[in-house]
Amino acid sequence: MVNQDKSKLKQIKQKLIAQADKKKAKILQSFFKTGKGQYARGDVFLGITVPKIRHIAKQFSDLENNDILELLKSKYHEQRLLALLIWVEQFSSAEQKIKTQIYQLYIKHTKYINNWDLVDLSAPKIIGSFLFNTQRDILYKFAKSPQLWQKRIAIVATYYFIKQNDFADTFKIARILLTDKHDLIHKAVGWMLREAGKINLAKEEEFLGKYYKNMPRTMLRYAIEKFPEEKRLKYLKSQI
Repeated sequence: MVNQDKSKLKQIKQKLIAQADKKKAKILQSFFKTGKGQYARGDVFLGITVPKIRHIAKQFSDLENNDILELLKSKYHEQRLLALLIWVEQFSSAEQKIKTQIYQLYIKHTKYINNWDLVDLSAPKIIGSFLFNTQRDILYKFAKSPQLWQKRIAIVATYYFIKQNDFADTFKIARILLTDKHDLIHKAVGWMLREAGKINLAKEEEFLGKYYKNMPRTMLRYAIEKFPEEKRLKYLKSQI
């Protein structure tokens, strides 16, 4: 079994290398801010599109955790993304015992979930889904973490709750993150507020009524992006 799995891992890495695109990698490294002093400093890209990585994830959805973790610890962004998408595939149809294992491994290895797309494509479907019917304390711990990506996991995981018409934790965590200094947190919080508003506009506006004047400008812009122009401008002008 070990040799078979190692053979699968070798196949996966070969598939990724075969699809690598140096020109696209250069573009992605700029887009994802991998330069000195930027949020993803040192991240290395192969230049592979997300649909292609999803396809490989489906092909190798039975990969064992030891090998998934090897991918997750890779210096290559696409290998880390593939690891997370395989977990997403597994989690969606797994029994509770396996879901718990995936959740625990995810929580233990968040330092490797270290770019916004890695968080956004995995946190709702794994962390949000797992926590929906249980205690959600970990989200508040992450929201107060000094670690950027744990904070983003905390708010973006609530996207799963929003889709189930459950907004309370989204608004509570948004409140914790109102004073955060990082643009990626401003965007994530604004995004989740906007998504909550798509389902329950009154709840979003209740939150905005209390806090919009103290919100970072980017957060507010994201939160009200889908509002009618007149209402959107009213919020923006009132904030000045």
